[in-house]
Amino acid sequence: MALAALISFGVAPAIDAQELRSPSGSIMARIDNDGVVRDSSGNRKGRIESDGVVRNASGNRIGKIESDGVVRDGSGSRIGKVESDGVVRNASGNRIGKVESDGTVRDSSGSRLGTARNIRREYAAAVFFFYF
Repeated sequence: MALAALISFGVAPAIDAQELRSPSGSIMARIDNDGVVRDSSGNRKGRIESDGVVRNASGNRIGKIESDGVVRDGSGSRIGKVESDGVVRNASGNRIGKVESDGTVRDSSGSRLGTARNIRREYAAAVFFFYF
């Protein structure tokens, strides 16, 4: 992902990779500046491209995050939405979690799943709830 695209998608460019952490603080995943999503061991899990297309580790398109927060699967079906306040909903409109403004990620019951600071809410939701 190009630097300009990272800035427009809300990923801080001054850091080599954005980390998603578990409630205990251990690294669960990283999103590199080129959009590559890696697990805690550094294994490539997929990629989020500048246009919102999400690919798996093999490069196959598995979905898309649209600019309005709608999340789609690889065939274009709506699988969820990340609302402007960070609430994450599934395809049926049921609340499945939230990415708070401070980066805390919670499930539907309010339990803390982890943190994703300085990462666009849609990207955090992609990792925690939809794709990875």
